[in-house]
Amino acid sequence: MTEPDQPRRRWSRPLLFTVGWVCTALGVIGLILPLMPGTIFLIAAAWCFSQSSPRFEVWLIGHPKLGPHVLRWRQTGAIARRAKYLACGSMALSLILLTQTSAPPIAVATAALCLVGAGLYVASRPEA
Repeated sequence: MTEPDQPRRRWSRPLLFTVGWVCTALGVIGLILPLMPGTIFLIAAAWCFSQSSPRFEVWLIGHPKLGPHVLRWRQTGAIARRAKYLACGSMALSLILLTQTSAPPIAVATAALCLVGAGLYVASRPEA
């Protein structure tokens, strides 16, 4: 490890570990609540753990309820049809709600571009 990387590594591992647990919690909530997608949070948690704690990455992937979602993504990049509908619908609803606020037009346009891009990506993934 080079000298400049060491300070960054010192704070990035605990940060990624914390974000991993927050994403795990959001993923579990998303698997329970019908309107919140959970798989994307579990995928993000697995990545955070792969960078900060391989032990928790193995735990997450091996978990009987949470692991299959992450493994399916890692093996095939597939997203379940229901998850696609929920994700794209949530993005569309978010954009509609944003247009009803007093947000500046540039913010609405930027959000629209990002959400359309994300929606196209989600829609283009194979189905599980």
